[in-house]
Amino acid sequence: MSTILNVKDLCKTYIVNKRQNNVLNNVVFKVDEGEMIAVMGPSGSGKSTLLYTVSGMDKMTAGTVEFCGKDISKLSENELAALRLDDMGFVFQQMYMMKNLSVLDNIILPACKSGKLDESTAQTTERARALMNKLGISEIGDNDINEVSGGQLQRAAICRAMINEPKMLFADEPTGALNRTSSEEVMEELTRLNDEGTTIMLVTHDARVAAKCTRVLFIVDGNIKGEYNIDRTLALRERERALNNWLLEMGF
Repeated sequence: MSTILNVKDLCKTYIVNKRQNNVLNNVVFKVDEGEMIAVMGPSGSGKSTLLYTVSGMDKMTAGTVEFCGKDISKLSENELAALRLDDMGFVFQQMYMMKNLSVLDNIILPACKSGKLDESTAQTTERARALMNKLGISEIGDNDINEVSGGQLQRAAICRAMINEPKMLFADEPTGALNRTSSEEVMEELTRLNDEGTTIMLVTHDARVAAKCTRVLFIVDGNIKGEYNIDRTLALRERERALNNWLLEMGF
């Protein structure tokens, strides 16, 4: 199994009021193709900063991040933007959508901006509708974004993230703004995408969400304090119980 993300001695420092704030300290980890990694930790521990830095949305202060063998720190802004557009997918807690576009048009927009896939608009639209059908939202394509539920909109955001067939999906609290039912539905779709081969790294505070992943990284004060491998052959309740016990041992 090949390594898709290789992080070595990653540091991220902010200067606030002339004071140095070390958010990430010599972080080291790998993500192999096909994994589904959850990043957990207390509030302010650096979870989201880690996600944004390894995906190139935020600049690192020091260290190395290799994505599919490319050192992203050595890429120009245009090269980095193209990498994020073509080979990475992003899902956020808030579903950032263009208000003047329909749900379907929001989904196909990244493909229209990318030159990765050589296809017509009709072919892109057909793929988008196939993704929507897979995620159970085929009926809302022509709706405005304020005409659908939060759960439907988050599934549309997943379709948008997948439209360019990314090598890895990054998700920051993808269920954080949803009720329990919608949260479970969204996680079912992310788990299914992972089962089909999509590599996923997500930030979450919810052990029920993390229990559906294959591995958990626990971060405290910018340092990874532990890793936990999850046996997905076990029943979900057993996984949640074992993970919660480990998190208690880690002081969560």
